[in-house]
Amino acid sequence: MKIIITAISRKTTEPQLKELFAEYGEVTACNLVLDKDTNKSKGFGFVEMPNESNAKFAIKKLNNRTVNDRRIRVKIARNK
Repeated sequence: MKIIITAISRKTTEPQLKELFAEYGEVTACNLVLDKDTNKSKGFGFVEMPNESNAKFAIKKLNNRTVNDRRIRVKIARNK
């Protein structure tokens, strides 16, 4: 299941994001979206978890959690 995380602090790194979700199950991919010019975080990213029930539990537990002084938003990513 693909999960989108928004309102991420610019201080948060990809390994930190992966570690946060790994508490709830296997993480097969973690991508923090970076600005191409500055190489700094755009404040959102994606995590993929193969087990749907673990992913839904992670969403429930991590949505609105404060990470690096920012309250993150976590939900199922929708395909465009």
